[in-house]
Amino acid sequence: MKAEPLKEHHWLQQLVGEWTCEMESSMPSPEGDSAEGGQATWTESVRSLHGLWVVGEGTGEMPEVGPVTTILTIGYDPEKKRYVGTWIGSMMTYLWVYDGWLDETEKVLTLEAEGPDFQNPGKMAKYRDIITIKDKDYRLFTAQVFGDDGEWREMMRVHYRRKGRSAVHPAEHEKATSSL
Repeated sequence: MKAEPLKEHHWLQQLVGEWTCEMESSMPSPEGDSAEGGQATWTESVRSLHGLWVVGEGTGEMPEVGPVTTILTIGYDPEKKRYVGTWIGSMMTYLWVYDGWLDETEKVLTLEAEGPDFQNPGKMAKYRDIITIKDKDYRLFTAQVFGDDGEWREMMRVHYRRKGRSAVHPAEHEKATSSL
């Protein structure tokens, strides 16, 4: 059996490359207030696994954690008609399992997972990791958690810029692309 890449697999190939990552985090406190987290800059190297999967390895430092390494896998399951994947990080022991979809614009990939509730130890929570393609050299990653109030709350935002390309600040990028 040899699987052939479909258009959904081809979509993932735009993630392949060497990236610099600028992270902003804003984790809610147990009281429900929004507490600003720290900022971190690190790198990610994404490769293709024969056109069917992408595998990304991120390295850097996280505020209050120190050096970290993360491994991301994303593929497309034609039987489920869903994007699938996993994520692991050296700062925790949990294996995150993704299930997701691409929006109708083909610019936004939403990956959902269940994982430890960081505000309520011993409980689980629903999460969304959203990858938005801004252009071939810039993508935005947004992590959200589903709250007890039934609302999705942003907890982290990461700006990915392809190495070797001129880095445009996100506000400038938005201004330039909104006038098109």
